[in-house]
Amino acid sequence: MTEWYPATLVACSPAADGLTDLTLDLSGTPLRGAHQRPGQYVHLRLPGTTEGLFALASPPGTARWDLLVKANSLLTDALVHLHLGARVEVSRPEGRGFPLEHARDKDVLLFATGSGISPIRSVIESIRQERDVYGQVTLYFGARTPAAFAYARDFKTWEQSGIHVVPTVSQPGASGWQGLTGYVQAHLKEEPLAPGTLAFVCGQQEMVQGVIRALLARGLPSSAICQNF
Repeated sequence: MTEWYPATLVACSPAADGLTDLTLDLSGTPLRGAHQRPGQYVHLRLPGTTEGLFALASPPGTARWDLLVKANSLLTDALVHLHLGARVEVSRPEGRGFPLEHARDKDVLLFATGSGISPIRSVIESIRQERDVYGQVTLYFGARTPAAFAYARDFKTWEQSGIHVVPTVSQPGASGWQGLTGYVQAHLKEEPLAPGTLAFVCGQQEMVQGVIRALLARGLPSSAICQNF
């Protein structure tokens, strides 16, 4: 049975088309420090709604949890309209997350589409805390349109931290987008992957399977391709 704990909404802002960034404060609760690995997720509920699962977008070890919310259900519709200071109920973080501890001194490839960037952001922010202990880090991030990139405001900061961001749009339309288009796996560099490279993948299943096939074809062993559940 899920154990529930109170959390307070302390920030709410648009993250991208159809996505909202929420921050919950866990100060004074037993959940402070309960987030152990990037890629973990929590159960969340409000009175009168069914519970939902949300990946944590913030790095482990903090008293504030960032969540990326897509308004497409009674619960998420209610969440994005909460006033600051509102209380919600959350569970302890669950899931195996990403084995970031195995990536020390190695190159890291990150792949995300849409709201799948949420657990990958947790990885990125964890890497930034100890950037010098990792090799090259590259994020391949796919979105349907240019306005659908959550955390686009962070791209410059990530680049300045030595994390290369490769955004690609699948449906640019008349947006004027001049960057890469198509699927994220189509933009893997041709150079050989460094020995020990690890890949962390999250997003739509079709993308995940496409990325896995592309990485296997490049010689990366399946044991080096990680999902967070």
